[in-house]
Amino acid sequence: MAYPTVIFDFYGTLTPSTPAAVWDGHAALGAAPLGIPAEQWREALNTSFPERAVGALGDLPQTIRTLARRCGVEAGEDAVAAAVAVRLACQRELLALRPDAVGTLERLRGAGVRIGVLSDCTVELAQCWPELPLAGLVDAVVLSCSVGHRKPAPELFHRIAAALGTAPAACLYVGDGGGGELTGATAQGMTAVMLRAGDWAANDAHAREDDWPGPYFGSLSDVVAAATGRA
Repeated sequence: MAYPTVIFDFYGTLTPSTPAAVWDGHAALGAAPLGIPAEQWREALNTSFPERAVGALGDLPQTIRTLARRCGVEAGEDAVAAAVAVRLACQRELLALRPDAVGTLERLRGAGVRIGVLSDCTVELAQCWPELPLAGLVDAVVLSCSVGHRKPAPELFHRIAAALGTAPAACLYVGDGGGGELTGATAQGMTAVMLRAGDWAANDAHAREDDWPGPYFGSLSDVVAAATGRA
């Protein structure tokens, strides 16, 4: 069965998986300008993700100040600016795409398939999105931090389908399973397929559906044949 619309998750799907050691290293770099122990800062980031993913803590400087206060530190302007710079630099490392991501999107567009991105993310992705090489290949993007909902909220799936001018039933949804996204997409009538690439086991994702019983792709390139009905 061919699909006129494909919706991709972003992190761990269009980008490679991120192991826990990378998150730990980034946390240590971000904690240093604030004078906060790395483990404490990592915990503050982890526990605040539900808030940050819906934009509840404001922009990045506001977020850094709030989390520093939760760690018992009243950060000055220079410390906040330094922590923001480090955070953006680290996040940009995580925006590097899978080697076959751009090619897959180009092949889909060449076949007339409309493309969406639906991501649970924090303000850094929203800030950096326009500079990404895939931004011009995507017809619609919905970011949780911009709309105030996290997966598997039905509003997200309906919003991206509407932005693409189609019904959920016409959409193929592809993701690594983080945030209950596959079950959420299925519940709204989409066909959901897990991307279980070679690095899938190493991914440190929030609430991933490791027991997903449905179909899966071994690579992003596999999506083209599924969406278009031809190899």
